[in-house]
Amino acid sequence: MSKRDVFEYALLRVVPRVERGECFNAGVLVYCRARSYVAARTYLDEAKLKALDPRADVVGVRAALRAVEGVCGGGEGAGQAAGDDAGRRFRWLIAPRSTVVQPGPVHTGLTTDPAAEAERLLDLLVR
Repeated sequence: MSKRDVFEYALLRVVPRVERGECFNAGVLVYCRARSYVAARTYLDEAKLKALDPRADVVGVRAALRAVEGVCGGGEGAGQAAGDDAGRRFRWLIAPRSTVVQPGPVHTGLTTDPAAEAERLLDLLVR
């Protein structure tokens, strides 16, 4: 049996009109400290977005989701977080904010493969 490591994850929610509080899941953030792993997997359901707000900025929401993926990836795509380790990038991304793309609460689990876990959670909780 492969060694299982603790991982943390949070859903990324799209809240088209913050004042109404309506939201849907559009991605997942996964962090595994033991493997210095952080990643985001996203999927935007445009029909849901338009149902909640017919005037929603689809391009802007996609850009915000891509920005989260960029921060997770590190390097130049992470902007000011480029020099931060995986844990600091994850903590920055899960900080509460009042924007169209918001993180949900953090949950934990055990995994042998954090990348596969990110895909599994995306399929289970987002798509």
